[in-house]
Amino acid sequence: MGMTMTQKILAAHAGLDKVEAGQLIEANLDLVLGNDITSPVAIHEMEKLDKQTVFDKDKIALVMDHFIPNKDIKSAENCKCCRDFACRHEITNYFDVGKMGIEHALLPEQGLTVAGDAIIGADSHTCTYGALGAFSTGVGSTDMAAAMATGKAWFKVPSALKFELVGKPAKWVSGKDVILHIIGMIGVDGALYKSMEFCGEGIQYLSMDDRFTICNMAIEAGGKNGIFPVDDAAIAYMKEHSKREFKIYEADEDAEYEATYVIDLSALKPTVAFPHLPENTKEIGTFGDITVDQSVIGSCTNGRMEDMRVAAKILKGRKVAKNVRCIIIPATQAIYLQAMREGLLEIFIEAGAIVSTPTCGPCLGGYMGILAAGERCISTTNRNFVGRMGHVDSEVYLASPAVAATSAVTGKISCPCELEWD
Repeated sequence: MGMTMTQKILAAHAGLDKVEAGQLIEANLDLVLGNDITSPVAIHEMEKLDKQTVFDKDKIALVMDHFIPNKDIKSAENCKCCRDFACRHEITNYFDVGKMGIEHALLPEQGLTVAGDAIIGADSHTCTYGALGAFSTGVGSTDMAAAMATGKAWFKVPSALKFELVGKPAKWVSGKDVILHIIGMIGVDGALYKSMEFCGEGIQYLSMDDRFTICNMAIEAGGKNGIFPVDDAAIAYMKEHSKREFKIYEADEDAEYEATYVIDLSALKPTVAFPHLPENTKEIGTFGDITVDQSVIGSCTNGRMEDMRVAAKILKGRKVAKNVRCIIIPATQAIYLQAMREGLLEIFIEAGAIVSTPTCGPCLGGYMGILAAGERCISTTNRNFVGRMGHVDSEVYLASPAVAATSAVTGKISCPCELEWD
């Protein structure tokens, strides 16, 4: 029996010719990631080890993004812990105020993740980098500590699910709609500790930003990782952003999958995940009016350049509805700067939205958009659990930037097709 893409990458990093689902392996790592919440825990754990030096100062990335700029004393102390550690170990890839970004948008942009890599991060959405044909997955802070010291991690080789994407998406249907549809179909535990492997001719119609979004939310289906084959679009992205060599792995024709799902992209419609799970999905047009108090466009899921452009296209010449707060967060400084150069920030502000420096803030109920009891938010983030963005009696609806921007204008969950266009 052959191997999947994920299995081939893990075999190579474990120095083995072949691995099978369920096998325990120790693999060498190309990158170890932490942020301002998870890194301090890992740093304190590493201090308990006999080995006090990092395995490779170039293969560790510390990204200050969750509570940056610092929102309170605790967040300031966490960042100082990371900053001191980075200085002490001369960590090459330390990102703080001024050169910051939301980690899972920042690292591919900085060229730190490429095809064939094995990457772990002390953040569950580390699975994002599968869009480039890498194996990447989230781990706990203790695993991060051990990995910073040794450059290795233990894995149980995952079994796999195949998602064959066919057809061309309709206008206003994006990668967010694709992954919400899949999670709604298989459930939040439908891919539990499995590799979600995407293939099919429909991939050609998905931009790199779409693919990053899809892989980012693999964890919301319980997936160990999500991964796309490396095509011309992925190669072009890596050549533009990275100077690192990459290696392309392809699944064997006789690779074993626990199940195969065929997704007709042309049949999909803008999709919304209702409270309080990402699997609670409904297509636009299948439910009545749901008013919103807040719209958030950003996060590691949907704060990329295409997302900014879609939001601007909808908000241009329009106004955010009365009693709606629209918060737009470019995911990195580079995206922020490009949006400014293209005049998008002016469009957002004239529409009545605010634009924030890159931060995860509202996604995890940290700051920059906390909800009060009874409030509803339409958000391009990745989770809508009880109390995720604030009060336990608030509600979060997950959607694409197109739906979130339109809803900010109409004051209720809406699709761009409902607007008047010149």
